[in-house]
Amino acid sequence: MKSSNQVMIAACIAGVLASGAAVWQLHAADANEDAIKEVMKTYHKAPKGTDPICKKAMDGKASPEELKNLVAGYKVLVGAKPPKGDPASWKDKTTKLLTAAKSLEQGEAGAANKYKEAVNCKACHSVHKPD
Repeated sequence: MKSSNQVMIAACIAGVLASGAAVWQLHAADANEDAIKEVMKTYHKAPKGTDPICKKAMDGKASPEELKNLVAGYKVLVGAKPPKGDPASWKDKTTKLLTAAKSLEQGEAGAANKYKEAVNCKACHSVHKPD
């Protein structure tokens, strides 16, 4: 039979583990949201007077290095959990972005049109961007 001290120690350990798991989940959620924000900031926004990389990619003006980085950024999005909305919708939209960006990177015919179609900010933001 366990002593009351052993039971108390076991209960404390269980409590610490449970609270640690909760903190880790909150940190993971923050890291996920930060990763999405960073991709959006890096590739879909630009200082006033300059085009964002996504616009340069649509216009065929992005450098090979920018396209490579754009593909890497979209891989992050595909692997991220949407902050809001259906995960299947998120996966579909981000996978289309990634596929289109890869087409641009590889210089495929019709890639610019495919990318323009995939970069539909409102379609994604209306269902996935937090309020």
